[in-house]
Amino acid sequence: MESPSLITPVGQAKRALGASHKWKVLGVGVAANASFSATATGIPTTAIWMRHDYHLGNAELGLVMGSMGLGLALSELPWGFATDRFGDRPVLMTGLTSTALMLLVMALCAVPSAGSIPPLPLLVAMMCVVGLLGGSVNGSSGRAVMSWFKDGERGLAMSIRQTAVPLGGGIGALLLPWLAQSRGFGGVFSALAVMVALSAGFAWRWLHEPPVTTAHAAHAAQPAGSAPPRGPLTDIQIWRVVLGIGILCVPQFAVLTFATVFLHDFARLHAAGISATMAVIQSGAMAMRVWSGRYTDKRGNRRSYLRGSTLVAAGSFAVLALAVAVLHNTFAAVLVALIAVAGICVSAWHGVAYTELATLAGPQRAGTALGMANTVVYGGLFVAPIAIPHLLAASSWTGVWIAAGLSALLTYPLFPKAMRAVSR
Repeated sequence: MESPSLITPVGQAKRALGASHKWKVLGVGVAANASFSATATGIPTTAIWMRHDYHLGNAELGLVMGSMGLGLALSELPWGFATDRFGDRPVLMTGLTSTALMLLVMALCAVPSAGSIPPLPLLVAMMCVVGLLGGSVNGSSGRAVMSWFKDGERGLAMSIRQTAVPLGGGIGALLLPWLAQSRGFGGVFSALAVMVALSAGFAWRWLHEPPVTTAHAAHAAQPAGSAPPRGPLTDIQIWRVVLGIGILCVPQFAVLTFATVFLHDFARLHAAGISATMAVIQSGAMAMRVWSGRYTDKRGNRRSYLRGSTLVAAGSFAVLALAVAVLHNTFAAVLVALIAVAGICVSAWHGVAYTELATLAGPQRAGTALGMANTVVYGGLFVAPIAIPHLLAASSWTGVWIAAGLSALLTYPLFPKAMRAVSR
């Protein structure tokens, strides 16, 4: 039933929207996630310039990179509750608009100059606030997609939505290092503010609740017994998937936040090579997410696919760690190829996992369930870049990539086994 707070002057128009409007809603979700991903995973691609311009050590750099993840972790669940209570449109509009304004403030007040370097606490606090506001994007856009698409289409739709994360990261990897080098961080934060503001405009124009018949059909398409009668916060099966998603993101964040440092300090790559490598990782992740969504929609094997993905990711990091230990930095091309493969493998499963989670919760609880997952996910984004410098100082890059592989392996028993009773 549509909340009274969602009745707007365009309410009658919304009821007249046809089934094809779902693709516009999906486009809004992609734009919103891509613009914020360009911020959350794009800024880390400027790590070596940030370290230089802000006069940071590796540990301080890790704190700055992790602070946005802390903000996201703290805000994802409240934003998820708000989405289920008030609807997708008001939450997404509020979050995107305020995030764009905060990035604009950073462009004006948190940029180093020849005579002044912003203090570390200010930079950390501002990055954290960006995360607090940007946490609105994930649950609200995911709930919108789940509401508009039928069960047999959701794997593909959610995977396409999840391609926005590497899409935004790829845009960030190609654009932000160049801006940091040529225009400074005023250019970086201003460009991100413009991207987020544009996606807010798309949400204002096209994001509406589905017609009543579409919403009812989406609810009816739930597999029997898949939506638990109690809320997501008290459901053990949902918590298992939530923890699996969150932990499996840790090695992904290791790549996204410190691959640029690894490629610069260890593999001796220059800016162009670093940007190209990160763009390849993000492009490959996009392609694999679309493929995996379509593949699991056809075969109805989301659970077995997720368990297999953990093993593939763990294996790719094991090979990378072995290559670092044996080859050192004498074969840079091999190291670049291996970190690209590991980054793609550990990023391919997202759409499938979020589809499985939202299906278990049901459309009316999807915002809360996705908020739960993203709380754990962005807790990992906070912890990973803070832990990596200490792990690196205590061991080596081999130790870092071994730890990433072990993290992936830990998630294998968390994803539920496929059962004949729920196969399609």
